[in-house]
Amino acid sequence: MYQMLLKNIEKRKFIYAFSFILFSLLILAFFNKNTNSIKNLGNNKISFSREEELNLIRDFLFKQIRSPFKDIRHGIKKGDSIGKILKKYNVENAQIQEVIEQYKIYGKANQLLVGNTIDLTVEKNIISGGNSIIKFFIPITKSTSIEIKKNEFGKLQSEKIITKLYKKTVVAENVITNSLYKSAINSKVNPDTIIEFARIFGFEIDFQRDIRKNDYFKIVYDKYFDENGEMVKTGSILFAHMSVNGREITLYKFGSDKSYGYFDINGKSVEKALMKTPINGARLSSSYGMRKHPILGFNKMHMGTDFAAPMGTPIMASGSGTITRAKWCGGGGNCIKIKHNSTYETIYAHMKSFAQGMKVGKKVRQGQIIGYVGSTGMSTGPHLHYEVIVNGKKVNSQTLKLPSGKTLKDDERQKFEVHRIKTDVLVSELLNKNN
Repeated sequence: MYQMLLKNIEKRKFIYAFSFILFSLLILAFFNKNTNSIKNLGNNKISFSREEELNLIRDFLFKQIRSPFKDIRHGIKKGDSIGKILKKYNVENAQIQEVIEQYKIYGKANQLLVGNTIDLTVEKNIISGGNSIIKFFIPITKSTSIEIKKNEFGKLQSEKIITKLYKKTVVAENVITNSLYKSAINSKVNPDTIIEFARIFGFEIDFQRDIRKNDYFKIVYDKYFDENGEMVKTGSILFAHMSVNGREITLYKFGSDKSYGYFDINGKSVEKALMKTPINGARLSSSYGMRKHPILGFNKMHMGTDFAAPMGTPIMASGSGTITRAKWCGGGGNCIKIKHNSTYETIYAHMKSFAQGMKVGKKVRQGQIIGYVGSTGMSTGPHLHYEVIVNGKKVNSQTLKLPSGKTLKDDERQKFEVHRIKTDVLVSELLNKNN
């Protein structure tokens, strides 16, 4: 939306500039017909050459036609406050108060960092003669700045911008007493990392049927903090372990930051064409097969799998691919269809809404959130209806056997072994620190 506002501002700047140039050319064309014009100043006559005459006209026009926008850089001095600075640049009082209120969310308006620079863009109000704020950018610490800008509705809004972050590798572990999600939250793991963890293990574990009470998980990942120690974001998972129903599964991130995968202790990729379940924290509410339709009332083949979950629960793409349908699908409500390759397609129905940017032709990656659980169409309650299509035929996603991922060999395998040992040492050190 802000981009739209910027485009409008640039458009207005362009109109001003274009009008000025066009007007100037018309004036110059008119005066160009006379090779030597005579200007009367008082009672004196002065002869001008064509070049001198054109320069006079140009200077006059520049003074008369000016853009209402002005970019200002102000170096903060001792005793400066936001109010004092904005009054200096003739900003209207109402706008000054608005900027101060937005800034107060993050700092004190009369305690600014001396020596730093404030960047602001103002627009002159033709009626009042004062200036209004388009953008106000100010540093508040060495690694943090505040940007206050007009939104598409003409109101000022603020945003905290982090310019420098500090990375810390952390480990989280817990026993699962109810669900993976709740146990991970209790261990202070943020939701995005939990979703990524579920995606990684989603190839091997059915979170609706395999998880048992007292199962165990362990995650090693990066957290990024600002200079005040406040967490800003998390990085990718470096190491993941689960003890599930008697099975021990350990996975390692391996590869470059732009292209990596997760491999078990034998160097075998855990990733397959499709995840077993595209949703976390749900229960299997209706299996694939013949059933009595809950609304129509007669027996009908159920060509998918239903997962009951709270309204708004994120739905993930079970595999990477291209969206071929993102619209209202009648009884299926809001639905998305993804073509993964020449063999596999998946359908996700009854969505409350689509995730931002989801449309036909959009490429999505495995585990990416594509929408949210709803109860649209012919539905008795919030759930996801999930279908898998193999070579044009709908199949049972829960019994589908998917091809195994690749196994590292030769040089890659040797590099992985070194990486695996280093990671195991790191995990051990982090656990010792916690204890």
